[in-house]
Amino acid sequence: MNWNRTLTVARSDLRQLRQSPDFWIPMLALAAFFFVVVPVVLLFAITHIGNVPTVQKVASTLDLLPQRAQKSIQGFSAGDRTSYALAVYLFAPLAVIVPMTISTAIGANILVGEREKGTGEFLAHSPASEREIYLGKLIASLLPGYLTTLVGFAIYSVAVNLIVGPRVGGWFFPTADWWVLMLWVVPPFLALTLSVVLRLSARVKSAAAAQQASAVVTLPLIILSYAQSSGALFGAGTSGLILGAVAWCIAAYGLTTGSRAVTRARLLGVDITGV
Repeated sequence: MNWNRTLTVARSDLRQLRQSPDFWIPMLALAAFFFVVVPVVLLFAITHIGNVPTVQKVASTLDLLPQRAQKSIQGFSAGDRTSYALAVYLFAPLAVIVPMTISTAIGANILVGEREKGTGEFLAHSPASEREIYLGKLIASLLPGYLTTLVGFAIYSVAVNLIVGPRVGGWFFPTADWWVLMLWVVPPFLALTLSVVLRLSARVKSAAAAQQASAVVTLPLIILSYAQSSGALFGAGTSGLILGAVAWCIAAYGLTTGSRAVTRARLLGVDITGV
């Protein structure tokens, strides 16, 4: 396999994406909303309104968390403990929903879009093999979502430490479990989701059909990955490592089998079998 040809395919798609502000601006707005607006507003409000009855009631629900999570929660007041729990445990969906939403939107259109734009024939007759085309499309789908998430996560970490840190003894975030979640657990779930989405994009007849089918198929994966990611934070210290290892194995199988969906005939639009 020639990685230069693979990266050429990826760069071409990323360049087209960069030249489509009507697509990436809403995606950036989505990431900013989840990683900045919602956490900052909630954490700032809770840490500054004092121990009002509403905060006391929320703090009382922390007793429902696993014992390990309860012991790790820092802070003296109800507001401080609630803010810490929200920042460390209850905003876990951020690390899952954002990259999957962005990458799924790109992946659903990235192969069927070649046929609709009339560039599928050029790609089908290019020197790149079908596997190289598939991997290039995978990279172009994965990078925007995951890189946006890493940048958003960095901003989220700074915001958490600035707002909650002074109340709990200093900068504390990201915790060790969050490092495992972001660098070891989220990537394979994202890769597995994209393996399904790219398979659909190669088989359907239109971008609209790809978007609809992807939404139906990937929603259970998003729910599952969110549940598993949250469990990795709530559970034992090694659960995230084990979960990530299992997810990588499943993702590797999904990507290997998914690459078979990309054929030159389908790029030309003469072998569309549907989903």
